[in-house]
Amino acid sequence: MPSNVPPSSAGTDGAQAVPRHNDTVELDLSAQLNPTLVLDRAELAAQEQAEMPKAPAPAARSSRSAEEELRSTAVGRAIGAYLQHMAVERGLARNTVDAYRRDLLRYARFLAAGGRTSVTDITRHDVTAFARSIAEGSDGASALSVRSAARTIVAVRGLHKFWALEGLTEQDPAADVHPPLPGKRLPKAISVDEVTRILEAVPLDTPTGLRDRALLEFLYSTGARISEAVGLDIDDLSLERIPANGPDVVRLFGKGSKERLVPLGSYAARALDEYLVRGRPGAAAKGKGTPALFLNARGGRLSRQSAWTILKTAAERAKIDRDVSPHTLRHSFATHLLEGGADVRVVQELLGHASVTTTQVYTLVTADTLREVYAAAHPRAL
Repeated sequence: MPSNVPPSSAGTDGAQAVPRHNDTVELDLSAQLNPTLVLDRAELAAQEQAEMPKAPAPAARSSRSAEEELRSTAVGRAIGAYLQHMAVERGLARNTVDAYRRDLLRYARFLAAGGRTSVTDITRHDVTAFARSIAEGSDGASALSVRSAARTIVAVRGLHKFWALEGLTEQDPAADVHPPLPGKRLPKAISVDEVTRILEAVPLDTPTGLRDRALLEFLYSTGARISEAVGLDIDDLSLERIPANGPDVVRLFGKGSKERLVPLGSYAARALDEYLVRGRPGAAAKGKGTPALFLNARGGRLSRQSAWTILKTAAERAKIDRDVSPHTLRHSFATHLLEGGADVRVVQELLGHASVTTTQVYTLVTADTLREVYAAAHPRAL
């Protein structure tokens, strides 16, 4: 079993540090709120009385940061308490908390424009009006798709539930406000032949090419999220050449810093070996000794944006005429396993899904394969 490794530092090309399973999430919340005040109902009411009855209109807002904007109102500080709860007590990843902050900041602006300066003033009508505004874009921001609007309403529902449980409000005005139902969107997988063409389109005559090939082979071999791949350290790999132990394994850190072990295929293992021997040392010599597995040209941790560009370039070289992203390889990984006869529970574990319901969407993708097998095997199918 690989030993624990220290948290990795951020890369120099804009990559964000990825929280590890035993690390404290680095959020600048100390100045955002005072927990002993935010959750004290009497103190919160006193603060609300001291504030202006109505916030400035959206057009008059300055270019303050999201944290500063939230700190400027009592409703915003109460939202800050919820974000702190999500980060510290629930242990959600930094990117997830940032997404909640963006959605709830829009909600706070909507409430401020409507003169709601206290969390106790918010009604069900406010929540439903906000749901309409984000769908139409009538609050001054861009209209959201059904899926994005549903995500935002889920964030608002969680916020009000938290306020009710903490005693900031006596009732939950969002309890019976349901998010819109998006149409069922099947994962976008590509064929085995298309995956092979993408992988083989990467030239192996340069250190950068060795890195790119290793990264893409790794993504398809493990089904890892792009954030999991660029967050890897060398010590997260177990490249042991002992046949009795079976395939090599890699340690991945998923959403909420949940750790899981995933087998590593022989193609990916060989590509990583080549990169570690002939590609990574030259890049590492230019950096500051980061333990990151995949490095950029300056020796820092490779960013998600750079990884996305690597795949797009390979897909263009392979003449793949459809939109391909790092998540496409993850979808293809799951789909090809199920088509090969893998149990959905095994695929769930490999993908790191908390619920098998999330994984079962891939069974819909393989319906054509099921029909082909049925037509070929059942005596009265045709």
